[in-house]
Amino acid sequence: MGITSQQIKAQAHRLGFEKTGIVPAEALTGDGENLRAWLALQFHGKMEYMSRTAAMRVDPRELLPGARSVVSVALNYFRPEKHSDDPEIGKISRYAWGDDYHDVLRDKLKLLLAWIIEREPSVEGRICIDSAPMMDKAWAVRAGLGWIGKHTNLITKEYGSWVFLGELLLSLELDYDSYIEPDHCGACTACLDACPTEALIAPYKIDARRCISYGTIELRDEVLPEPIASNLEGWVFGCDICQDVCPWSRFSKATNEARFAPRPGMVEPQLAQLREISTEEFAERFRRSPVKRAKASGLRRNAEAAGRETTEQTE
Repeated sequence: MGITSQQIKAQAHRLGFEKTGIVPAEALTGDGENLRAWLALQFHGKMEYMSRTAAMRVDPRELLPGARSVVSVALNYFRPEKHSDDPEIGKISRYAWGDDYHDVLRDKLKLLLAWIIEREPSVEGRICIDSAPMMDKAWAVRAGLGWIGKHTNLITKEYGSWVFLGELLLSLELDYDSYIEPDHCGACTACLDACPTEALIAPYKIDARRCISYGTIELRDEVLPEPIASNLEGWVFGCDICQDVCPWSRFSKATNEARFAPRPGMVEPQLAQLREISTEEFAERFRRSPVKRAKASGLRRNAEAAGRETTEQTE
């Protein structure tokens, strides 16, 4: 029957993806070198999986040997609700307010792959979200979806950086996009200036060991290290500061995805409650939520540190 790139893009749009680009599946030579250099500097901290899967991240054919095409997609997740400045209230990153984005993206990409296979039964495909060893941002740039900002996140002209990224690997040759979005950051350094831990050590370069998101989500240490612990500014899961201050965020639009609507207590979580949350309560409250990655012990640790920081600032 045959299928075209334009038909795939149209179907992706019908499934809710705001942006789609299609490029050849090949090795990311330059991006791979940058990744290896970043890892050599130990900027990934204790995220051992980054170094363990480095070789796979460079070439998608390691994940799907017959891959010919990469379909890169972006899904807007922005919600207009605001974080609280109340020192008794914690802050959870906007991306984690609703249902787990892994589930949402995977469901949509499954539907897209099934739609493609219905028209091209011989096609092999693999769904990739950020739990797979793919360089999502590098593929999004190649596919023309946006550019890498100085805060190291992908920025789109239409939605700012509030987008989830995913890929569909296909053993199918298609017509490919060649447009590359230019870097529109200019001389702006708003993200670097605003980062309270100076994790953005230079434009386009992040030391994850200093990042609040890394500390509150990925790090399993019993105590948060400096400079994170004394600069949380209320963040207990993730951090949106560099995205909030980005001038391109003024183009943010509320997502149409109902599953990203904030769950009760997500926008304004009580620090006192989080400090005492039990493992059972944590499992119930954050079921099918990105917050579950922090584990109950991690969330208690983060809330305790955020509360301690507030107390020290008021003394």
